[in-house]
Amino acid sequence: MGKKLVIGSSGQIGVELTEQLAKDFGANQIIAADIKSVLNVKNSVVEYVTLDILDKEKLFKIIKEHNISEVYLLAAMLSAIAEKNIQLAWDLNIKGLFNILDLAKEKHIEKIFWPSSIAVFGPTSPKLNTPQSTLLDPTTVYGISKMSGERWCEYYFLKFGVDVRSLRYPGILSYKTPPGGGTTDYAIEIFHAAINHGFYDSFIAKEVKLPMVYIEDAIRATTEIMQADRNNLSINSSYNLAAISFNPEEIANEIKLIFPEFKISYSPDFRNNIALSWPSIIDDSFARKDWGWKHDFDLKKIILEMVNGIKNSGFN
Repeated sequence: MGKKLVIGSSGQIGVELTEQLAKDFGANQIIAADIKSVLNVKNSVVEYVTLDILDKEKLFKIIKEHNISEVYLLAAMLSAIAEKNIQLAWDLNIKGLFNILDLAKEKHIEKIFWPSSIAVFGPTSPKLNTPQSTLLDPTTVYGISKMSGERWCEYYFLKFGVDVRSLRYPGILSYKTPPGGGTTDYAIEIFHAAINHGFYDSFIAKEVKLPMVYIEDAIRATTEIMQADRNNLSINSSYNLAAISFNPEEIANEIKLIFPEFKISYSPDFRNNIALSWPSIIDDSFARKDWGWKHDFDLKKIILEMVNGIKNSGFN
């Protein structure tokens, strides 16, 4: 087995996935890559390389020089930022994927993880218990790119035998990295605001419920699907993944149990319209059946983890 390459290692998922892979397989087996000149992770023990995923020549060089057999392609432009950078978002999210898929087709890579998102769903997709297979009609650049990526991943698997695995991530909560420009960022910002200011103005309306997952569950789901027997995987595009669902009012009420003076107001902006096009509750029964997915963190446990993590880590 060769080494594992995490592209986008400074992002919300990348930071903690890199740490977990280093624990599981040894730091010397993990290469972290990002477009930044320096890895923005404290006390990282893995080797770091600077990489623009659109630079296919350098990507190939890194894969050969470091004997890479497994790639985690996390580099992407998220929903809110992508709406302001349409062409760049498309290039990053799709051309970057093609660069990896083509190298796998040419047998330079053995296995790929590529994240999709609940953004693939749209206004006419079922909101409650959104099934694995349903109408996909995304209304954002990010969602369109993820929907397209899913189709290409399945195509490369069926046509060329490329072993690419994927999860449709819901909103992810983590205290270790700042929000990255996604529509679900409010659910992270609200904790920092509660601790530092006692007040938060939400850009999502109080009643808009979205699927969420805590970062530890998201990382575990990622490592589990990558270690699953390929023969047990019935979904070749991207698996629905779910844990809990809540709206801003519900999370604010739970935070008030810890900070009774906390106040919240609501000023919905364009991100609220994006959220309204997404599901409220996801049916992830295929993931639970095919490779045993099960979340550990409920809302109360997540809130304690977020509050204690922000207070104790200096990320506030």
